[in-house]
Amino acid sequence: MVARLARSVLDRLETERAAAFRKAWDRDTYLAGHVGLRLLLGAYLGVSPAEVPLDRLPCPMCGEPHGRPVVRGDAVHFSLSHSGGLCLLAFAATRVGVDIETVPDLAVADEVGAGLHPRESSELRDLRAADRPAAFARVWARKEAYLKGLGIGLGRAMSLDYLGTASGAAATVPGWTIWDAAVDDGYAAAVAVRC
Repeated sequence: MVARLARSVLDRLETERAAAFRKAWDRDTYLAGHVGLRLLLGAYLGVSPAEVPLDRLPCPMCGEPHGRPVVRGDAVHFSLSHSGGLCLLAFAATRVGVDIETVPDLAVADEVGAGLHPRESSELRDLRAADRPAAFARVWARKEAYLKGLGIGLGRAMSLDYLGTASGAAATVPGWTIWDAAVDDGYAAAVAVRC
């Protein structure tokens, strides 16, 4: 059903991106997320999903037009993330970022976790091995949600901002509210909204 809707809803670039996925699972997740995004944005804006005026901001790193996707005129702000077959969408009246992550294995959590903010890396090292992957996924989702909200994405070093690994509330970041989103076991997710 999603593939059928995608043909009538998605634009050429979205269709090309979907076709570039090698695994059907990833392609289907991408299609579901982008069709859902266009359906909901269309409802918010009162237009056909295919007519949602999407654009891309200039990349903050190079200035090319492949930065954060936006609705032309900022009528509504949105963010989309997908991982491991799940999609997460967020909509707000101001800048918003969302991220969902599959909890990785311990080796990935330890290796990538070493590149986080020094306090976060220390917090991860202090946890039992069995608890580190979930804590790593939690802080990574918070960081990606925040960086998407900023419009920077992974162009900013993950070691610069402290968001914390503990379950519950993320650390306070001036001008932003960041919280964990409830998702299935084996995943971590977060939302960041500009105050």
